[in-house]
Amino acid sequence: MRRILIILLTLALLCPLTLSAGADGSRESLDVLDDAELDTEAFSHREPLLTGDAITIAAPSAILMEKSSGRVLYEKDADTPREPASVTKVMTILLIVEAIEANTVALDDPVTCSARAASMGGSQVFLEEGEHMSVHEMLKAIVVASANDAAVAMAEHLAGTEEAFVERMNRRAAELGMVNTRFTNCTGLMDDPEHVTTARDIAIMSRELICHEMIKAYTTIWMDTIRSGEFGLSNTNKLIYYYEGATGLKTGFTSRAMYCLSATAEREGVEYIAVVLHGETSQQRFEDAKTLLSYGFANYTAVPNEPEEILRPVPVKLGRQRYVQPVLETRESLLVEKGAQGAVERKVELPETLTAPVEKGQVIGTLTVTAGGEILGRYELKASDSVGRLRWTELFGRVLRTIFAGG
Repeated sequence: MRRILIILLTLALLCPLTLSAGADGSRESLDVLDDAELDTEAFSHREPLLTGDAITIAAPSAILMEKSSGRVLYEKDADTPREPASVTKVMTILLIVEAIEANTVALDDPVTCSARAASMGGSQVFLEEGEHMSVHEMLKAIVVASANDAAVAMAEHLAGTEEAFVERMNRRAAELGMVNTRFTNCTGLMDDPEHVTTARDIAIMSRELICHEMIKAYTTIWMDTIRSGEFGLSNTNKLIYYYEGATGLKTGFTSRAMYCLSATAEREGVEYIAVVLHGETSQQRFEDAKTLLSYGFANYTAVPNEPEEILRPVPVKLGRQRYVQPVLETRESLLVEKGAQGAVERKVELPETLTAPVEKGQVIGTLTVTAGGEILGRYELKASDSVGRLRWTELFGRVLRTIFAGG
């Protein structure tokens, strides 16, 4: 009797190995979410909530973006290419920071100033040809004082020539999706109608820069020194001094570009990027940025996209492991209007079972975050590990162990 029972149980377990054919000759689908079943639009960022005259911004081009999600809350003529002046240096600084974090250069590495770098006008720290200064002090000079001579010296140090560095700038801009940007120099000092970007593209590269926390040790400096205390620096971004939570980022001015600013600020775990281009006065650009940032802080708060409960393991039929753990790889904060946090719901969709094989990183479910019926975000849940399919001998051995373990 026991032998018959073993045979019957083995056959029952083996049945799922053969997928039955449907009337159209296709195989029945497994209990796994296919990419085609996902609503891809739900994964994309939504349209901005405000445009035009919803709030008063004097500058012709402006945008307000939240850091974590990249969500745009306000925009005004955000895609018209304009000369950015020294806001250009956001990309210069980004490439320097990425080189530091990639260990291509170190903060204490000496940088030698060339004759060309020393000849730069505008904002500068008066580097002399042949002068040595550390990467740390060069970066501080660029971030705090917008030093053109230090920017060119660092460009030459990293790429050999400023021209080669500018190629890297444009390549990185393309990688970030800055579709309306073209750099022709690393400083923004020169009035050049071919050197253009947009409020949106500046917000994109600013967001990328402030994701590197190390830069905030520089962008939040109000006053400091270089050359062993002999040369003083004062931040050109006055918001650092008087706007609560200001974290950066970069000012700019030329007679053609007018007054430009990429301003960042963080409060209660939410960080915004406000970009203003072609302002009439220096004070007006700061007022416009304050208006945008204050609007964000006054009206929105952040909630995590994480599920409310621990994700349950999913049983795997015919798998060498009996379960696979779903994981949420994308963790971010989602903006909701203040007072609406209680209406946020997180719905997890996972299959009752999966059938081996299961690949690591395979999409096996979704997490949907909503507020008042509106989808804030939808995220893929993926298999944390691969689960191979049992061979015949392994399956037979498992059946035997199950029977004999039960007595």
